Amino acid sequence: MASMLTMAVFAVYLAIVRHQPNNLGGGILTFYLVGTAWLTARRRDGETSRFDWVVLLIPLVLGILTWMDGLKVVRSGASSQDGVPVGMTFFMGSVMLLAGVGDIRMLLRGGVFGAQRIARHLWRMCFGLFIAAGSFFLGPSNRPLRLLSTVGLAQHLSPALFSTTLYLILTVLPLILLVFWLVRVRFTNAYKGKSIQLASTSMD
Repeated sequence: MASMLTMAVFAVYLAIVRHQPNNLGGGILTFYLVGTAWLTARRRDGETSRFDWVVLLIPLVLGILTWMDGLKVVRSGASSQDGVPVGMTFFMGSVMLLAGVGDIRMLLRGGVFGAQRIARHLWRMCFGLFIAAGSFFLGPSNRPLRLLSTVGLAQHLSPALFSTTLYLILTVLPLILLVFWLVRVRFTNAYKGKSIQLASTSMD
């Protein structure tokens, strides 16, 4: 989790320096998702704090702004903005708003318990990983190829490893794992009544 949080912080910094508003929102959202996932795992059943009321503003504000951007693109007659399809804009905005609503629901219920804690932790971690994977594999200038070229390995690997299809599969894989584990946790008896105990090494 520490590596994901560090990555998100650097993503926000680079987005500010390079004037990339889309990456800025993505970095902030990733930090929020991973941070709240970590808090969910660290806390006891039903434990909340005033901090939760403050941090829920992040997904709500980001979601509203993202939807406003999507509507602006639709009204202009375009199908994308800065290379991002308008459908993805609405999808991300909806996820942000759902995350904020989930926070409000958790606080009004007095926290989360048992399998609900596991599900909350899992979906936030997996979706944060999905954002990171999409940024890496589908980002500009073929980042995987650039990385492997830097360390001198690209010329020794098959061109098939740098195909868009493979990148799409690797990007969507966290979402597939997310759906699998959410179904397993919420709709089977495997985790019924169970909670999560996070060791001190979980931040590695």
